[in-house]
Amino acid sequence: MGIREDIRTVFKKDPAARSTLEVLCCYPGLHAIWMHRIAHSLWDKDFFFLARLTSHISRALTGIEIHPGAKLGERVFIDHGSGVVIGETAEVGDDVLIYMGVVLGGTALERKKRHPTVENDVVLGSGAIVLGPITIGRGAKIGAGSVVVRSVPPNATAVGVPAKIAGTPKPSTPSEQLDHNKLPDPVLTVISQMLDRLSRLEERLQAHEGTLSTPAQISVKTSEKTGLNKDEQIYSLLKEVIDPEVGVDIVNLGLVKEVIVDGENVDVNLVLTTTACPMIDYLKDQVKRKVLSIDGVENVTVNILDEPWKLDRSNR
Repeated sequence: MGIREDIRTVFKKDPAARSTLEVLCCYPGLHAIWMHRIAHSLWDKDFFFLARLTSHISRALTGIEIHPGAKLGERVFIDHGSGVVIGETAEVGDDVLIYMGVVLGGTALERKKRHPTVENDVVLGSGAIVLGPITIGRGAKIGAGSVVVRSVPPNATAVGVPAKIAGTPKPSTPSEQLDHNKLPDPVLTVISQMLDRLSRLEERLQAHEGTLSTPAQISVKTSEKTGLNKDEQIYSLLKEVIDPEVGVDIVNLGLVKEVIVDGENVDVNLVLTTTACPMIDYLKDQVKRKVLSIDGVENVTVNILDEPWKLDRSNR
């Protein structure tokens, strides 16, 4: 691979690059890859000391340590690069994007394959640590700060410590590879599923209690039996919807800006600081289900407002 293709790779993967001269002079990741090619060539010719010395000089100049025995594919780009460590038996495929602090480390003392294999089109987020002779499948994304100790399937996203597969593996476009702020949270997903299950069980229990003739068992679904108007009923039920991220109901958390009741139609306006919130679908589903459980409500619309929320918005 030539220097021109290296430069084109930088422009393709780093929007901060402004000129060829800047890329040639100010990108330590690029310098580290060029010096690694020299060191790797010496290593293949059994000039082990010269190869290690070249690698050591490269580390001192760039802050990036790549063992001369490691194999790097074409169009590999190390962005910023400070603190990157790539071990002796590591193999990195083509078009891989590596951010600062990434470690491709080993977990054995024997002279054997002990470092990861990273296939083509993989993105390794800042501070990601990949340990052992595992394989990161083609097109996979590793979230920043994740510690990966098991193989990751192609097109999957792994996040957490230790890293877990998040969501359903699916291919991503080059423009989506940089969307690290949209990485899913597998733990949060499991919690939301548990809360959803709990909510359904509570509704079944309330429905069962409503069928009993015992005076103490009073259904909470009609305003006549609760003594509350429809607006108050809605706020009461919405207090049962818990935000999994903080463990507080959405009313006391201030996510419910207003409830508009128009006969059998109800509009609920929720305030979230970002429309990219991973829990939007879960919260909308829970709100609709709770409000529809009220007698006389036929249609529920949940609107997501992107504006600052206030803890004291609803003190009902």
